[in-house]
Amino acid sequence: MKHFLALLFLLTTINLFAQDYYEERSQIKPTYQPTSCITVGILQGGGSLVGADLEVLLSDRFGAQIGGGIVGFGGGLNFHLKPGIRSSMISLQYWNQGIGNNFTQSLIGPNYVYRSKKWFTFQIGVGAILEVNEESGIYEDARIPDAILTYAIGAYFPW
Repeated sequence: MKHFLALLFLLTTINLFAQDYYEERSQIKPTYQPTSCITVGILQGGGSLVGADLEVLLSDRFGAQIGGGIVGFGGGLNFHLKPGIRSSMISLQYWNQGIGNNFTQSLIGPNYVYRSKKWFTFQIGVGAILEVNEESGIYEDARIPDAILTYAIGAYFPW
């Protein structure tokens, strides 16, 4: 009978999970949240034909970006809709399209930037035209609009 009780006691203690809880807690690794990212794509970097932007988070939801590319540069201030750099945002951006003799126009305006959880990004917005090179001939008969549609597509890589 003593052996049976000892065996029963031993079998019931096997199902206790006190040690498992300790082992699981010790194996939890701290998660790293990226605070910077590079976005590469078409019309990124201030409306460049192909460009890149570097964004750095200043807090959980606010960030600043600067970028450039093939004949253009720009910058912006971003407000993320959720904490973290992998979230979509509203951005106030400055675009300077063209440099030197190739200058076309400069504009400023708000954009909505969609970011997927992995890598895809797309933005669309409105830009108020600040300056235009009339010799570039992009607007017919000197009819310069007050604002234009802005958009870009690309991939982002946080770190």
